[in-house]
Amino acid sequence: MSQAFYLTTTLPYVNADPHIGFALEIVQADVIARYHQLMGDLVFFNTGTDEHGQKIYQKALEENKDPQIYCDEYAAKFDKLKSALNLSYNAFIRTTDQNHIKATQHFWTLCQQNDDIYKKIYKVKYCIGCELEKTDSELVNGHCPLHPNKELELREEENYFFKFSKYQSYLLDLYKNNLEFVIPSWRLTEIRSFVKNGLQDFSISRLKAKMPWGIPVPNDPNHVMYVWFDALINYISTLGWPQNKERFTKFWGTKGNPNALQVAGKDNLRQQSAMWQAMLASAGLPSTRQILIHGFITSGGQKMSKSLGNVVDPFAMVEKYGSDAVRYYLLKEINPFEDGDFTEKRFIEIYNSDLANGLGNLVQRGLTLASKFCNGKIPAINQEKQVNISKQDVVYWKKYDKKLRSYQFHEALMIVQEYITKVDKFINDQKPWEIANKPEKQKGLEEVIYELLEHIHQITWMIYPFLPTTAIEIAKRLNINSLLVEKPLIKDSWHPLPFHNKVVVNNPLFPRI
Repeated sequence: MSQAFYLTTTLPYVNADPHIGFALEIVQADVIARYHQLMGDLVFFNTGTDEHGQKIYQKALEENKDPQIYCDEYAAKFDKLKSALNLSYNAFIRTTDQNHIKATQHFWTLCQQNDDIYKKIYKVKYCIGCELEKTDSELVNGHCPLHPNKELELREEENYFFKFSKYQSYLLDLYKNNLEFVIPSWRLTEIRSFVKNGLQDFSISRLKAKMPWGIPVPNDPNHVMYVWFDALINYISTLGWPQNKERFTKFWGTKGNPNALQVAGKDNLRQQSAMWQAMLASAGLPSTRQILIHGFITSGGQKMSKSLGNVVDPFAMVEKYGSDAVRYYLLKEINPFEDGDFTEKRFIEIYNSDLANGLGNLVQRGLTLASKFCNGKIPAINQEKQVNISKQDVVYWKKYDKKLRSYQFHEALMIVQEYITKVDKFINDQKPWEIANKPEKQKGLEEVIYELLEHIHQITWMIYPFLPTTAIEIAKRLNINSLLVEKPLIKDSWHPLPFHNKVVVNNPLFPRI
């Protein structure tokens, strides 16, 4: 029986073009989504764009554009990642959508009714880069460590505040009772320490006269909502909350049985695992089930920046090497929980060793041998041998499943590479080209070719969450495309390769660079 599964990325600001760091996040989320599809789950996969706040307002003014027109242009750029990286998300929410605006205003009202919103004059050091207030203990040499080249703003104005401090005990209990609430574990330790040190109420509005680009505060025309308060609510407004209670309950879950997975970068830890969880509690809604935190991508060991000229454009990389090659590097070479490095030199090394010489070469060998020795067809063998061959794959599937369920994408791909190496050794040990010279061993030859193709078949399913374009192409060459495209992608309903299917030998999947 299929289960509902919900996951979401963060929403990137539309104040710059898509970069490789967000590509990492959304590709990781896509693997998780496709894996759950493979397990037979009903998946709701959300992403989108964050379109309010001072950074975006200033950018629009700099380009002499209406903020909405500016956002429309940049939102379209981010949505193009879907085709460029072959993503499977089924919801792309924009925080300027009318349903999101209405949901956010309703959420505000619920928090206000719970006596968690109040107004006061405040003074604060504010980082425009983060769109967050900063305490002295967070600063390094008087600057935000994430945006050291930006001067902090000293602000004094009347704002609405959210009673974050009220939820310290609630958050600590949430972390204590859910030891895998934040993955990896050291990020949970980090946020627990932050909350233990005491919480300060945070501003959730801006004066409209100073910064008009935001969602209007209910019943107060002088204020618009602070961008973080607005943006976080997309995770539930995308489900049609509060109107569509059935879909919200199905995918987000209920109190005591939360269902939602959030994927975010380490600079979002506080917002996702503390601020948002307190906001949900205030509105009387279930918490998130789990939050997966990834690191940053550097370039040649340096932080990416336009001034250094080392920013990696995901669209340019896809244009040059293909979507699956880019996905593979991000998932295999970048540790899912730590910072990772991206250089084109290393990219080419990984491409040639793992994709051209590894997966691509194995598929080409297998199909060529079937074409040469079995009239280009999948040979028929007896059922007992067929079952025994399938049993060999179980050990790899168990290890693969374990790694994917713990979001260790790089290690899951290492299992696939281990499997590929095993099948290559099988070919070299069996030497089908020698068996072919002995007519009396024709039956044994057919068993060897069938086993080889069945292993390639299993590898095709394994790589599907990571390399969907390549998996579909291999399926076409095995003449089983309907299994991957037209039928539900449910692992437990798979069947061994059908006998006598005509296989297709074509150009190499990954031409060597």
